[in-house]
Amino acid sequence: MGTRAARAGNAGRARAAGTSKAERAGAVSVGPIVSSAHLASGVMPVLSELEFGMILLDHAFERWMVRCIAAAGVPDLSPLDVLVLHTIAHRGRAKRVADICLVLNIEDTHLVTYSLKKLDSHKLLLSGKRGSEKTVSLTPKGEEVVQRYRKIREALLVQSVKSAGMDDKRLSEIAALMRALSGHYDQAARAAASL
Repeated sequence: MGTRAARAGNAGRARAAGTSKAERAGAVSVGPIVSSAHLASGVMPVLSELEFGMILLDHAFERWMVRCIAAAGVPDLSPLDVLVLHTIAHRGRAKRVADICLVLNIEDTHLVTYSLKKLDSHKLLLSGKRGSEKTVSLTPKGEEVVQRYRKIREALLVQSVKSAGMDDKRLSEIAALMRALSGHYDQAARAAASL
């Protein structure tokens, strides 16, 4: 009984001294995984950890989109071109450039205009008018490409994520958090622009 109490006392003193069980066992504590330690040295290092995760996810997501659209039959599109294509396909309604920019949170409309020209050169878009404004929608070829992309995505990406045991509810919560954080980054960008 005395030995058990002594062990409990030692563990309590170690916790009070700020050492974890892993550290007491000889494991190395590396802190948060970040790309810029100088940014993680502030009040909220976990934000730097999140940013590094977003950097890795962004590059992997962009690489995925380019490879998937190439497998769907259009090999020379950029990640933005793919996003614009899917935004135009969304709900099967014609879109204005302003609509596309708003949905994708893009402030430089010329980037979207350039993507539209590339997509049009592949015969994926139809031009139209809504009042005095130009609109774009998908051609039958554009619809076919989007459907091939969807099938490839289901087979290669969705099945992989499902088999990894990712919970739909948890992924939805993460998506909501990311959308909320985008508002904080936008507000901080506006504030920085006024400095």
